[in-house]
Amino acid sequence: MPTELLFRDDPYRTSTEATVLAVNDRCGIVLDRTVFYATGGGQPGDNGKLTRASGDIAIATTVYGDSKADIVHVPGDAEPLPEPGEKLTAVLDWERRHKHMRIHTGLHLLSVVLPYPVTGGQIGADEGRLDFSIDGEVPAKEEVEEKLNALIAADYRVTTEWITDEELAASPGMVKTMKVKPPTGSGRVRLVRIGDIDLQPCGGTHVRSTIEIGRLVIGKMESKGKQNRRVRIRFAP
Repeated sequence: MPTELLFRDDPYRTSTEATVLAVNDRCGIVLDRTVFYATGGGQPGDNGKLTRASGDIAIATTVYGDSKADIVHVPGDAEPLPEPGEKLTAVLDWERRHKHMRIHTGLHLLSVVLPYPVTGGQIGADEGRLDFSIDGEVPAKEEVEEKLNALIAADYRVTTEWITDEELAASPGMVKTMKVKPPTGSGRVRLVRIGDIDLQPCGGTHVRSTIEIGRLVIGKMESKGKQNRRVRIRFAP
């Protein structure tokens, strides 16, 4: 039985009642449903707690199991473990998750400001980065920052939709990442749309509107090879 991914349809949901399906041989806890995002696509897995009558279980991170159908909640060291069939409540660390959502959407906007192939990326609670393949002059940091914040202030709506594997294959330009390909094989692929300025495959969590991101600043713009340029964003003070 696959885990029901509640975060996919409602990234603002912070808790859910759930049933323990299994505890694997590495002490990972598999639930029938979850609001916890599992590590993937450069976005860290959520942390939080599983609340039960006999006491909370602190969850350090969340990952996919051997099957992509299973979400594994990884408890902290020495945490108690539940029994299969047990009912409990999964509660995520919302403050950290919301920062991930803001940074993630900000990185999508950065890929609009810098329309170059993306060779890598990482999302954090305080900052994020994208690596671009740029052959030639790199735009000035101040220019990138001004354009990025203009897009944030424009208050574009952020929505999701689905297309088939075949539709994605027919539109290769939609995929901006060179090394990380969107998951295919299930028959459909999730897209994230930002107003009329960006549409790309993504399984991560995002804010509802760009203005929710808040003002961002550009950190280091580093050279990571002949054409590879790393651009960091972080929240403004």
